[in-house]
Amino acid sequence: MDGHSDDYSEADLEVGTPEDHAVGATAVAVSMKRSLERMGPSRTARTLLKLNQAEGFDCTSCAWPDPDPGHRSVAEFCENGAKAIAEEATTRRATPEFFARHSVAELDERSEYWLGQQGRITHPMVRRPGGTHYEPIGWDAAFRLIGDELNALDDPGEATFYTSGRASNEAAFVYQLFARAFGTNNLPDCSNMCHESTSIALQESIGIGKASVTLPDLLEADVIVIAGQNPGTNHPRMLTQLEHAKRNGATIITINPLREAGLMRFKNPQTPTGVLGHGTDISDLHLPVRVNGDLALFQAIGSLLVEWDALDHEFLDRHTSGFDAWRDHVASIDREAVTRSTGLSWADITRAAALLRDSRKTVFCWAMGLTQHRNGVATIKEVVNVALAQGNIGRPGAGLFPVRGHSNVQGDRTMGIWERVPDSFLDALQAEFAFDPPREHGLDTVDSIRAMRDRKVKVFVGLGGNFLQAAPDTDVTTAALTGTRLTVQISTKINRSHLHGGRTALILPTLGRTERDVQESGPQFVSVEDSTCSVHSSRGPLPPASPHLRSEVAILTGIAEATLGDRYGIDWAAMRGDYRRIRDHISRVVTGCESYEVNVRRPGGFVLPHPPRDSRTFETGSGRGEFAVSPIEVLEVPDGHLLLQTLRSHDQFNTTIYGLSDRYRGIEGGRRVVFCHREDIAALGYSEGDHVDLITRWEGDEHVRCASDFRLVAYDVPRGTAAAYYPETNPLVPLDATALKSNQPASKSVVVRLGVAGSEECDPRGAQGAVGDDNGHKSRPEVSHLS
Repeated sequence: MDGHSDDYSEADLEVGTPEDHAVGATAVAVSMKRSLERMGPSRTARTLLKLNQAEGFDCTSCAWPDPDPGHRSVAEFCENGAKAIAEEATTRRATPEFFARHSVAELDERSEYWLGQQGRITHPMVRRPGGTHYEPIGWDAAFRLIGDELNALDDPGEATFYTSGRASNEAAFVYQLFARAFGTNNLPDCSNMCHESTSIALQESIGIGKASVTLPDLLEADVIVIAGQNPGTNHPRMLTQLEHAKRNGATIITINPLREAGLMRFKNPQTPTGVLGHGTDISDLHLPVRVNGDLALFQAIGSLLVEWDALDHEFLDRHTSGFDAWRDHVASIDREAVTRSTGLSWADITRAAALLRDSRKTVFCWAMGLTQHRNGVATIKEVVNVALAQGNIGRPGAGLFPVRGHSNVQGDRTMGIWERVPDSFLDALQAEFAFDPPREHGLDTVDSIRAMRDRKVKVFVGLGGNFLQAAPDTDVTTAALTGTRLTVQISTKINRSHLHGGRTALILPTLGRTERDVQESGPQFVSVEDSTCSVHSSRGPLPPASPHLRSEVAILTGIAEATLGDRYGIDWAAMRGDYRRIRDHISRVVTGCESYEVNVRRPGGFVLPHPPRDSRTFETGSGRGEFAVSPIEVLEVPDGHLLLQTLRSHDQFNTTIYGLSDRYRGIEGGRRVVFCHREDIAALGYSEGDHVDLITRWEGDEHVRCASDFRLVAYDVPRGTAAAYYPETNPLVPLDATALKSNQPASKSVVVRLGVAGSEECDPRGAQGAVGDDNGHKSRPEVSHLS
C-alpha cells in the first residue's frame, strides 16, 4: 500500500452538469465501482449481499432502521453504505513496514483522504515518548502499558473514555462497566456532538430521549416534516421510505437552508421507473429557512394552529402539562421577528401550518441542522410542542423521529455510555456486579477537551472514531490531546487522531463489523440499536484483515484485566470468551432488555419499550408531556459577516472522506469550497471562484480562528448565510460555543467574515484536513462548480 497516491488530483477536475438534481440515478453504478476497486468481486458479493439482512451484518454507516425481514430488498443498502463497507473491507493494508517508512510528522503532512486510503492497520502500534515513528507492540505489553498508566493516576477522573457510534452493544456495555469499575463516569461519546440537544430536549419533554415512531409510521403518515436534514447524502435509504409514503398519499414538508437534491427528487435505483423515469418528487413544500431560524418557524406554526384551534383537546387535557402558558406565548409572538429570524414570508409559513392543520397523522424528522445551535434544545422542544398540541405522539403514523447519524450511537447510550447516566442504571449495575459505581456525573466531549487542555485529564482512550477531526476548535483539541500522558485509539484505519497523540500513543487495531469474530467458545455475533429503538444482531462474513486483530470486546476486556485485575470479581475472560455472558448481564441491568439473548436472535430482533409511543405515558416530573416556553432570539449577524453552517459532502460519512466528489451539489475534485448566495458574494466585494479565508472571533476572545483558502461557490442559500464542509471548518467552532443545557458544539451557526486568501491574519498551518494532491499532500486545488 505504501506509495499509493490519491484517486483524485488537480488533473481530474471536470466541468459538467449535475445529474438532473435527482438523488439515486447513478447510485448503483457508483456503489459497485467503489466496492470493486476497494474489495474486488468476491469480497464485494460476500459483503453487500449480507449487508442489513436478518442473518447478515449491520451497516457501519447511519442508523436508519431496516424493514421487517420479509420486506427487505436483496440489495438492502445505499450508495454511502456500500462506500462505508468498501472502506472497511478494503484489501489495502497499513503494516508495521508502512509505519517504519513514514514518520508521524510525514503522515501529518498528508490529507485525511490519503490517510484513509492506506488500508487496514494490521498490528498494535506504539509511539513512545520522544519517538518519531510508530512501531509494533505486543498485545500483552500494550495492555500492561495502559494498565500501568491508568493505575498511576492520582484520581480515576484523570482519564476519559470516548466512544464513537460504531461500537456494538456488547462492546459498549463492557466499556462502561470497565470505566465505572475503574472509578469514573467520564464517558463522552459522539452523541455529545450530534444529537445531545435532542436527548436532553426529549428527556425533559416526553421522558425518553429517543424516537417515538417505528418505520411503518412513515408509511401511514398524512404529513412528514423533514427539518435540518439532508437524507440524500446522510441517510439515503430514507428516500425509499419517503417514496413509499408519497405513494400512500403523504405530503412532505422540507425545511433546510440549502435546497438539497435529496429533498427535491429521488430516482430509486432499485426500480426500472426510478432508473429510467422522472423519479419521485419528494418535497411538496420546501422552506429555505435562514440558518438558526427553526425555533421561530415552529413557534409561528404553533401560533397559527392555536389561532385556528387545530388542536387535540382530549390529548392535551389527559396527557400534557404547561399548554396554557405555551398557548399564551405563541399567541403573542412578533411576526416581524419571525420573518427576520426565518427569512421566510408569512405566507409560506401559513402554507406549512395549513398542511399540519389538515393532517391527522404527522411525523416530525430532524437531524443536526436543528441540534447544533446555541438554542438547539429549545428548538427541539418547540418541535415537541407542535406535536403535543395536535396529539401526534402515541398515534400510528405520527410521532417524533430524530434521525441518528451513526450506526449504533443510540445503542451505545442505551448500554450506559453516558456521562450523566441515571441513578437507576447505576443501581442495577451495582446489584449485578456487587460494587458501588461512581455517582458524580462525568465529563462530556467538550468538557473532556477542556480538562485535557487544562492538564486535569491525563489519559484519553478512544473506542473508534477520529476524535480530533470530529471535535470542535481543532487547534485547541490538538493541543489538549498532545498534552496528555497517554492516548489509546482503538481503530481500523489510520486517521488524524493517531498523529496528535499524547506523550505515549497507542493504536490498537480491531475487527470491523464486516469480519468474523471467533472467540474461545466459537463464532460470536454482536448487536446494535437503530434510530427507532429496534435491536438486532450482526454477523460479519469476512476473515479478519490480519491475524493480529482483536475484537472490540477482546481489547476492552484485556485492558480491564491489566488495569483492575480481579477487583470486584468481575469475570472479564468469561465475557471475552462468550458474548452470551455479556448479553446475560445486559438482560438484568438495562431496562427493556429482559430475555435479551432470546429476543435478539429473532429475525429482525426486537423493539425496546417506549412509554410515550406504546401507551401515551410520560416519565417526566409531572407524568405528562411537557410544553416548554422559549423566547424567539433573532441571531443578528454584523454587517460584512455571514452565518456559516458546517455540513458533509456526498463522498463523506462523519469524518471519513470516501472521495472528492459532491456531485449532487455539483462539486468535483476538491473540498475547500464555501457556498454563498450570489448577491452576498458581490456585496462583499468578491466574485465567484475567488479564494478566501474564513475568519471568526469568539465573544471577547482576542484569538482569531481561521480556516484558509476556500473557493467561493454561488449557491441557492438564504442571503446572509454560508455553508462549508467539516472537518475543514472545525477550527472555526470555538470550544465554548455550545448549546445551552446540552453543551453540544454549535457547529451550524458560526459568524464569519471573508478575507482574501493568504491574508496575514490567517495562519495556513491551522488548515486541518485539506484535500490532497496527486501524492496525497495537503493542498488546495481548484474546485469545479458544475452548474
